Amino acid sequence: AALRDYWSYLDRRLFSRLEDVYRPTVNKLKTSLYRYYLVHTVQTGRNDKAQEFFLKQASELQNQAEWKDWFVLPFLPAPDSNPTFATYFSRQWADTFIVSLHNFLSVLFQCMHILFLVTNVILNFEAECHRSSLIQEENESLRHKLFALQAESSRMKKEELEVEEAVVHHKLPAYVANMDRLGDSELDMTCSQRSTAHSLQSRGGFLSSLLSQSKKGPARPAQPSGASPTQTALYNAKGKEGTAISKDGKSHFSGLVAGESSSLQQRQKRLQEHGKERRELLSKGTSQVHSAEKKADISASEPEPCSEPQADQAETSTKTSASSTESVGVRQEQPFIVLSQEEYGEHHSSIMYCRVDCSGRRVASLDVDGVIKVWSFNPIMQTKASSISKSPLLSLEWATKRDRLLLLGSGVGTVRLYDTEAKKNLCEISIDEDMPRILSLACSPSGASFVCSAAAQSPISHMDFSVVSSGGKSMNQVPGKLLLWDTKTMKQQLQFSLEPEPIAINCTAFNHNGNLLVTGAADGIVRLFDMQQHECAMSWKAHDGEVYSVEFSYDENTVYSIGEDGKFIQWNIHKSGLKISEYALPSEATGPFVLSGYSGYKQVQFPRGRLFAFDSEGNYMLTCSSTGGVIFKLNGEDKVLESCLSLGGHRAPVVTVDWSTAMDCGTCLTASMDGKIKLTTLLAQKS
Repeated sequence: AALRDYWSYLDRRLFSRLEDVYRPTVNKLKTSLYRYYLVHTVQTGRNDKAQEFFLKQASELQNQAEWKDWFVLPFLPAPDSNPTFATYFSRQWADTFIVSLHNFLSVLFQCMHILFLVTNVILNFEAECHRSSLIQEENESLRHKLFALQAESSRMKKEELEVEEAVVHHKLPAYVANMDRLGDSELDMTCSQRSTAHSLQSRGGFLSSLLSQSKKGPARPAQPSGASPTQTALYNAKGKEGTAISKDGKSHFSGLVAGESSSLQQRQKRLQEHGKERRELLSKGTSQVHSAEKKADISASEPEPCSEPQADQAETSTKTSASSTESVGVRQEQPFIVLSQEEYGEHHSSIMYCRVDCSGRRVASLDVDGVIKVWSFNPIMQTKASSISKSPLLSLEWATKRDRLLLLGSGVGTVRLYDTEAKKNLCEISIDEDMPRILSLACSPSGASFVCSAAAQSPISHMDFSVVSSGGKSMNQVPGKLLLWDTKTMKQQLQFSLEPEPIAINCTAFNHNGNLLVTGAADGIVRLFDMQQHECAMSWKAHDGEVYSVEFSYDENTVYSIGEDGKFIQWNIHKSGLKISEYALPSEATGPFVLSGYSGYKQVQFPRGRLFAFDSEGNYMLTCSSTGGVIFKLNGEDKVLESCLSLGGHRAPVVTVDWSTAMDCGTCLTASMDGKIKLTTLLAQKS
């Protein structure tokens, strides 16, 4: 297969550019190359390779006259003495073919000026395969940004003209408010006018929206995320005009005269004057921005009747805009460079687990249909093993020693040991018939044992959307067990004590030497176990609702947890229940994950795999989102999560992530509900 693919690559990049007169020569060299390969397999005693060749190439070669006598080659006892094949087993024929192929390729490389870098292309043709796709994705992203900026610019211009009309005319026709472009046609100013009270009410709502945004904001007014400097200047200029209107409102509106009309020439003149004023505002730069900020603060200090929910909403809006502006600044630093992003698309249903092995060379993925895929990505993405389970699978974990082995937990109370190289099950053990759901598996770093979390059947299905929409919690509040098993003998060693009562354990994680085990349960309690004494060292109430995912920090002095309440919390393991930091995450990062379809169809999936993963130094965290993975910076001075990089690439919600640092370049895995897995290679920029 490799020989065929390599020749196809040469044909696509080199031979296809030749004139038709050279095509017979290329075909003869291809036939001779295949025959040279078959002769070599027979001479080295690899008849199985010869049979495999004819099995894979039968559909292509069986109709070619020059190959009809060659299908018996693997079955001849002495093919070198057969008159049909004796010529091809001679040293003279082999040397002649090698020289002919060498000369043909040499002349081809010298004559084709477009192939001056062909050697590098052949040695690194993986990069060639991804270059076009990366460029297409980049173009698509830039196009979306361009459309967004154009829409934003159009909206800002429209609002500017509305403000100008409110100041100059005091009264507007009914249809002007819905026009996208002013000045395209003559305005009939003799139309029926709005009442004075209605005009005052509409303008008051517009001004209050401006004031509410700057009332509780920071020192500088919040601007929309991704806004350009020009849009920022226009935004602050509007704040200045709005302040002037709020102060002089009485004098303006007291002089309203019904039935006032204006000609088209006067309107064009006003628009030209307004354009000059706008250009002056843009030319003033920073001084104008600061002036607008001061006036916005003055207007914010004036009393304004506003309900408390509206004020809270304005504060939230301001904070969101400020954080968006800060995140833009962080992205300019770019702690990581995205080298490539590849897609693994062999799954056809939502992913539950996606884990990289200890060596960082292979990935194991599991979907809701019970399909297991083991695949490599270096140097090329290739499926190594595939299996379909008859019983539902709920958990997956790599064995730390003999990393060719996988632990698979089912929904019928069994744990399976699967050999990814032999592509078969080595053994299957029964855990507990009364607690058939194997929710979590974790293998100790020494490889001598693994822990297994078994739970009873849930009274409510984890795919019931009505429970989610009604705000139901603690659906997994059922009895459970935490067991320790020996990896070699596959026998149970002991059962851990779970206080205050046996409860389903959702997630488990070992520290680097296996002396500590942290677990997160359905009752919202995080438990820390001493694996030398085999007892619970401490436990504390961590979340309101279930704990979905737990991990040790880089220095292992703290643990992180994500719960059903949408909080991401860092805990001190030396003092039980001591909270170091707490962050609020969006629902798309914590679950439940919802994929909407046509006709109101909704697919709901509760968290199963890892919801977050750390880089090699524990300074950055990868989480889920609706369009791909998002990398946040931890341990910031402001005690807030700073968004550093959005990996993107997904069209469905990402449900589990992993971050492998075994290689020189970090590899981020993000798996989504449509069965797609994105593999993003990052290069860290050392400061």
